[in-house]
Amino acid sequence: MKSLLLLLGGALLASAAQAQEVAPAQVPAAAKATLYAKFPAVKAVTWEKEGPNLEAGFKLNGKTMSVVITPGGALQETETDMPPAQLPAAVRATLARNYKAYKVAEASTIVKADGTTVYEAEVAKSGKKQDVLFTADGRVVTP
Repeated sequence: MKSLLLLLGGALLASAAQAQEVAPAQVPAAAKATLYAKFPAVKAVTWEKEGPNLEAGFKLNGKTMSVVITPGGALQETETDMPPAQLPAAVRATLARNYKAYKVAEASTIVKADGTTVYEAEVAKSGKKQDVLFTADGRVVTP
């Protein structure tokens, strides 16, 4: 019984460490206004806390996207999912060379508020996943 309680407690802690969903009614009006000004066609949105900011997830034109917005309405970044095969050739080459033992599970393009574009690859090995960011020329970026 003690083992079961420890296991359940660990599971609760692990889920608490993940993103926390936010009810739409609790999202500041400025954050909503920024989202709908930038993406007026968006209908169904899920909101989560991302540190002190909010992340809005949605689909647009068949693509899964998300944006990170401050509570005051400043857009921090826009992320668009893509097939790993669509990553720039230099990024794919770095993955093939430096992450041979990993499987690329997901990929996306991230455009920061300053216009900088980075590419994210979620790599998995032995059930463990990690996100790696790259510049278009294949250099690894530290967040």
